[in-house]
Amino acid sequence: MRYKLLQEGDIQVCVIRHPRTFLSKILTSKFLRRWEPHHLTLADNSVASATPTGYMENSISYSAIEDVQLLSWENAPKYCLQLTIPGGTVLLQAANSYLRDQWFHSLQWKKKIYKYKKVLSNPSRWEVVLKEIRTLVDMALTSPLQDDSIHQAPLEIVSKLLSENNNLTTQDHESIIVAIAPLLENNHPPPDLCEFFCKHCRERPRSMVVIEVFTPVVQRILKHNMDFGKCPRLRLFTQEYVLALNELNAGMEVVKKFIHSMHGPTGQCPHPRVLPNLVAVCLAAIYSCYEEFINSRDNSPSLKEIRNGCQQQCDRKPNLPLRLLHTSPDLVSQEATLTESRLKPVIVTASDIHVEVERNNTANQKMTANVGNDSEPNLIDCLMVSPTCSTMSIELSAQADRILGCYVEILKMLSDYDDWRPALASLLQPIPFPKEALAHEKFTKELKYVIQRFAEDPRQEVHSCLLSVRAGKDGWFQLYSPGGVACDDDGELFASMVHILMGSCYKTKKFLLSLAENKLGPCMLLALRGNQTMVEILCLMLEYNIIDNNDTQLQIISTLESTDVGKRMYEQLCDRQRELKELQRKGGPTRLTLPSKSTDADLARLLSSGSFGNLENLSLAFTNVTSACAEHLIKLPSLKQLNLWSTQFGDAGLRLLSEHLTMLQVLNLCETPVTDAGLLALSSMKSLCSLNMNSTKLSADTYEDLKVFL
Repeated sequence: MRYKLLQEGDIQVCVIRHPRTFLSKILTSKFLRRWEPHHLTLADNSVASATPTGYMENSISYSAIEDVQLLSWENAPKYCLQLTIPGGTVLLQAANSYLRDQWFHSLQWKKKIYKYKKVLSNPSRWEVVLKEIRTLVDMALTSPLQDDSIHQAPLEIVSKLLSENNNLTTQDHESIIVAIAPLLENNHPPPDLCEFFCKHCRERPRSMVVIEVFTPVVQRILKHNMDFGKCPRLRLFTQEYVLALNELNAGMEVVKKFIHSMHGPTGQCPHPRVLPNLVAVCLAAIYSCYEEFINSRDNSPSLKEIRNGCQQQCDRKPNLPLRLLHTSPDLVSQEATLTESRLKPVIVTASDIHVEVERNNTANQKMTANVGNDSEPNLIDCLMVSPTCSTMSIELSAQADRILGCYVEILKMLSDYDDWRPALASLLQPIPFPKEALAHEKFTKELKYVIQRFAEDPRQEVHSCLLSVRAGKDGWFQLYSPGGVACDDDGELFASMVHILMGSCYKTKKFLLSLAENKLGPCMLLALRGNQTMVEILCLMLEYNIIDNNDTQLQIISTLESTDVGKRMYEQLCDRQRELKELQRKGGPTRLTLPSKSTDADLARLLSSGSFGNLENLSLAFTNVTSACAEHLIKLPSLKQLNLWSTQFGDAGLRLLSEHLTMLQVLNLCETPVTDAGLLALSSMKSLCSLNMNSTKLSADTYEDLKVFL
């Protein structure tokens, strides 16, 4: 039978003192609750003779109890314990046999713990100490008491023993670790013991103890730890354990197998805390690599100050945006031909770190209208690019370089798991690395693999994390775009990110506007190299009249006509423009209803057959049209009423309609697959006065939000 350790105020007992001349009631929990020396309160003879019942006044410490036995004499009171103390015997009477046994095991445990504390506090021979530790562990494992303290108390005793004796040999260390290993299977090690384990991992990384004993301990920490902030030494121990694995002959292969064991063989990791804990360990380890630089540059400007052009505090000059200078001159030199001329760079030295500053004749910082708004930014608002950060010449020590390589490699491994990638992207979206790391070429080059994995993932919750958390802050999209602090590939990753984000943003005007304002030069350069995504971006800028300047429009047209793919897509654009002009010519019906089961192709053929400049009411109810037809609907300049009842029109189409059909007044979305994400885009349609959302996936919160805007 298992027993629970008594808690304060649980019960009352009767105490009988030999030769059984009186009874008295006392509270028993105070001497059973904690491991510090509490006392059992007993009455002396004078109080007993005057008060046959009442609370005890004098006390007897646990260490003074010589023996604890179950009462066994004939005709003895039921459910009594016999405590032998100097000068007499105390009988404890419980209400039932379960409580009596609970007190019995608790008193025995407490008595033995005091004994082991005394024995292990003054060790003489280590072979005797080791034997006592094994006995202590066995006692904890076989105790019928169920309480966290039962296993934690021996660990704390051993932890104190190790902290007070620094002259132990490596063999002694390993023997003690093996002895307490059974207690670590279901318990986190105390802080001092974690520090001892860290030391062993650093000094003996190839020891079998690391693999056989520490592995299940670290696995338990990663699966069950809820907050490393409360137990930072657990995180440090996990960090040192991973580095010890990396020191084995197989190196990162062993680490990879360990990460796989934490994830599990299935497609979904069954332990939700594993990924956040692994990421926390990686971030702390990477931060430690740059801690020397961070501490030596306490007076250095922050990223925000760098973006605003600040240098050292003693020499701050306004309006000097820092500009990235890469060793690959190809893209930079070509970009320079598309921008204004710049003055000669000025080098500013700060201890061991060199920052190159370019003085721009003009510092263009165009922000969207909702920058500074406390509301959550949408996918496009975060694309506003601030001036690029500086580059820093950083040389890490061999040890720091080894740590950096190990933990960046772990981040790569984590990004390879499909089920972990959304959460990993969310954790890394705020860019939780110090600016020294972002300015370190080796780090950003290695981390590029992780960002590439995000850019290749078709799930919006993954690739949307490439953008910044809120408007006005740099995100991975900005850092790895041409001119960004981490870009080293002439824009290949930038093109990949634009491609996936363009699909996520449904080719909205605001997306294209942000690219035109901040990255038009790189887009044109990549289009000149035949990048199809950038060619499509330039065509869309022309089609949606994003570019107002005639000279810039001519430059874009010239860029498109410089390549075969650009020339072909520009010709298709011209054909669409001619068709659009014919479509929008005044004339045609004012009301139109398509037959049921009509498709997107049927709608496209219909709209290309004549003029529909007067069309104000269009019904597509009970047809098979999808979001793809939105590209044709936005070409109807006079459309005011649109019926999409029982179609497959979804969120993508709504986003596009909200950008272009500003005159729309009536919209029927009944029984369509639209969700909150698409419906919220309708908040920008100020002319909308009637909206039917029956039988959709509309939530109550989104409904309340739409009521405010519409």
